Amino acid sequence: MCGRYDLSQNPAAIKAHFRVPSVPDFLASPDVRPTELKPIVRLAHDGERECALARWGLVPSWAKDLKFGNRCINARAETIATTPSFRSAYAKRHCLVPVNAFYEWTGEKGHKTKWRIRVKDAPLFALAGLWEWWRDPATSQGVETYTIITTEANAAIAPLHDRMPVIVRERNYERWLDAARSPPDQLAPYPPDDIVIERA
Repeated sequence: MCGRYDLSQNPAAIKAHFRVPSVPDFLASPDVRPTELKPIVRLAHDGERECALARWGLVPSWAKDLKFGNRCINARAETIATTPSFRSAYAKRHCLVPVNAFYEWTGEKGHKTKWRIRVKDAPLFALAGLWEWWRDPATSQGVETYTIITTEANAAIAPLHDRMPVIVRERNYERWLDAARSPPDQLAPYPPDDIVIERA
């Protein structure tokens, strides 16, 4: 799974890398946690890329409250097309989640080792995500949320965990964002030789 990640880059770096017209102000953090507001990149109504802030933990439109998103921070690649919480977003609302790295832990409780995992020669990269829009029935306020897609771990990450987030290559950004032409092969594990694992 992916329960924490590092996004320490400033808005200017995200704007340049993802080729978006602007990036909303956000609080950069080396330890992003679920429910926080962080930038995602998606396609706007005109088909161009845009960057927006969204809450980590996807909340489908039919959910009763925001707490539903606490159990939807990750979506399994193998079942997103059929799982009720994710299938609508998978069919229509793909996004990229900008990160500098993500984390995993090993060891016994109280003596865990934290590992920082990144892509070789890529200080900023993207995880595959889905986004959703939810309206609070009490206030009628709209909230945008997102989830990070996971797949089986590659050979580099398998000793730490049996799952890893789906990493999208820069050349495939456009294909992933266009939900109508995103082939399932983009959800495969990232090549292990291109992964760097360090003690955090």
